[in-house]
Amino acid sequence: MANNTDNTLIERLFNAGAHFGFSKSRRHPTVAPYLFGTKNGNDIFDLEKTAELIETAKAVVTEAGKNGKTVLFVGTKEEASRLVREAAEKAEQPYVVNRWIGGMITNFGEIKKRIARLKELNDEKESGELERKYTKKERVLFDREVDKLSFNFGGIKTIERNPDLMIVVDPRHDAIAVTEAGEANIPVIGITSSDANLGPITHPVILNDALQSSLSLAIDELAEAYVAGRKEYTPKPVAPRGGNARYRRPRDNA
Repeated sequence: MANNTDNTLIERLFNAGAHFGFSKSRRHPTVAPYLFGTKNGNDIFDLEKTAELIETAKAVVTEAGKNGKTVLFVGTKEEASRLVREAAEKAEQPYVVNRWIGGMITNFGEIKKRIARLKELNDEKESGELERKYTKKERVLFDREVDKLSFNFGGIKTIERNPDLMIVVDPRHDAIAVTEAGEANIPVIGITSSDANLGPITHPVILNDALQSSLSLAIDELAEAYVAGRKEYTPKPVAPRGGNARYRRPRDNA
């Protein structure tokens, strides 16, 4: 039986419309264990199981925060992008909300070059170097380059290595991101409806991923879990050569 906290979460999920899935004809077989039934030809999720999945995912994210791990938030479909960006910013973690560029994980070395180029142009713009060295027409071209790089890489411009965990809204829509994470052995929390294959998802969260109220509830729960975990994060002691152990705070990848 669910405890009081679970009951509260179940009520919130119900009020958010999280229990509505797609039509039975769109159902992927791997989602069947999480269904309560069907109504008017549409799948209905078992919200008690959904609440349990959310709590499991929150525990994973909290642990990542406690250990100072980097969590990449991904959600490029229109109804999810704003919510994903806001959640990532709340957690001070990187995000991809406009377009997943192939190789963001599996070819991160090349992606780092594009991020470095974005930083270089922004630094030169802020210092006034672009204005001093180039004509107005040339600066227009640089501005366009900055806009394009920011669109593609702005959410990950501060990371220096692959993330430790990925949260993906609608893994069917962002299947390339999930595939790359799998190739790099990065665990994936997938917020998904009834039409996705759960096989590649390490920790599924099954609910209505087409409704903003439902998505907002789930993604906010995960962001808040990371923030709570991060408050307990303590950098590990590092012993410098020829000296006593001291604390060295690693670079923040957020």
